[in-house]
Amino acid sequence: MSERRRSPGGALARLAAWGADYAWATERQLRHLVRPPRLPGTAAGSRAPVLLLPGIYETWEFLQPVATALARVGHPIHTVPGLGYNARPVPESADVVVEHLERTGLSGVVLVAHSKGGLIGKRVLLSGVSDRVLGMVAIATPFTGSRWARYMLSRSLRSFDPRDPVLLALAGELLVNECITAVYPRFDPHIPETGRLEGARNLELPLSGHFRPLGHPLLVRTVVREVARVESEHAVR
Repeated sequence: MSERRRSPGGALARLAAWGADYAWATERQLRHLVRPPRLPGTAAGSRAPVLLLPGIYETWEFLQPVATALARVGHPIHTVPGLGYNARPVPESADVVVEHLERTGLSGVVLVAHSKGGLIGKRVLLSGVSDRVLGMVAIATPFTGSRWARYMLSRSLRSFDPRDPVLLALAGELLVNECITAVYPRFDPHIPETGRLEGARNLELPLSGHFRPLGHPLLVRTVVREVARVESEHAVR
């Protein structure tokens, strides 16, 4: 009986999390259309460069709170314009990122990714550019897919089905997982499986949502700290 009394409250809380999540994402999309912000500059720029990898149908602005905090402590912030709205298949998107790294000569980079961006980042790490990329901090990434993906109308979204061959092949590649920090909320309405990754450094935060946590101070502080940790670990080698 007590379980039945608790479940409606839990359902309402999760429904509210869904609504707040979409409201935050919609605000980011509208901001991009009305007045796209510039990449945050750095005071000194002496820290490891950070390359932002947003999720599907996202621009870098979704990661703006994190990017601003990273720039504030001296990390030069970079994006990959060729990704566009990031609707290509993961392998193609990873090729675009690798080409960008090679063309620009960026090295000593820490990838900071959201959602699909983390899958792209893992593929990049597997592509043999370890001399250019130190590691990755991936936020709310569906490393094992999402059970909701099979119901999506968009083919791009259906690619996150846990049974997708590309996703399964990527999940089976364990070699670079130790180079990844997976940060994910306790409740993610888009990824019930959570963003945990076997063999990675896994950090679950007491937050709800898939998009909204990107602007939460706790997540921002966590990402800044983890980027610094990746940078320092390589500095002492």
